[in-house]
Amino acid sequence: MNRRRKPPTNLNPSRDLHQHVLNYFQTLRVPLSATDLDAALAQAEKERQSPLEFLARLLGPQADLRRQRAIERRIREAHFREPVSLEGFDWDFNAPAIDRRQIETLATGEFIRRGDNLVIAGQSGVGKSRIVQSVGRAACVQGYRVRYITSADLFRDLTASLADRSLHEALRYYSNFDLLVIDEFGFDRIERAESAQAASLLYKVIDSRSPKRSTALVTNISFEAWADYLGDPPLAMAILDRLVVASAIKLKIEGRSYRAHGAKQPPTLKPPENSASKPHRKSAR
Repeated sequence: MNRRRKPPTNLNPSRDLHQHVLNYFQTLRVPLSATDLDAALAQAEKERQSPLEFLARLLGPQADLRRQRAIERRIREAHFREPVSLEGFDWDFNAPAIDRRQIETLATGEFIRRGDNLVIAGQSGVGKSRIVQSVGRAACVQGYRVRYITSADLFRDLTASLADRSLHEALRYYSNFDLLVIDEFGFDRIERAESAQAASLLYKVIDSRSPKRSTALVTNISFEAWADYLGDPPLAMAILDRLVVASAIKLKIEGRSYRAHGAKQPPTLKPPENSASKPHRKSAR
């Protein structure tokens, strides 16, 4: 009489479970070796850790590493001009002009979550660029996608996209960031002269982002001068309406120049002894 064979008994079910766990981590793309898992299990048994304590110790370092890499990637993709932060910023130098609490509140990224815009105006050298880049860097740390660009580079890129008929792709690119920082708007007339359609292009960028995304614009010209600078009063008004009137935080910084204060004065040169009083001139040839 034929007897049915019994299925083979699993001699080491814990070993199979061990491999299944490793496979799960591999599927989730969590780099965990068998050695690391065994060490964590031995430590958990030795310290009598609860299941949550064990998971925190096992997954915490991997999560921290992945989070840090994501932050570094977002900062790299933001293309900040300088690796600056609010740490070490000289708040006392322009204390009457710069509200430290307001700037640190901006660095929390709450205005980005609300979809508010940010406009920082003031003369050159008062720290506008460092402040906006520091706010943008803090936003990267909090998980927001940020893009920093000067208005001259923005106009140059958009003008080139007109030439190769890729304006739609360019606008879609700039509209996707949680925060678009446009620095040095109105810095000089060269950017306006190089792009005859600057007003129209800037309007398209702002309009493609409003009201879903936050835009930060740094400028050294007053709102009243935008029409003259852009050369198109109706479009200038339309840009201001979408950027400022709708929902914007406006900062006006009128203080001393950090740049001028930090500049080193050249040493005074003393004339050599017994030198002639007349200036030395090259002989004509």
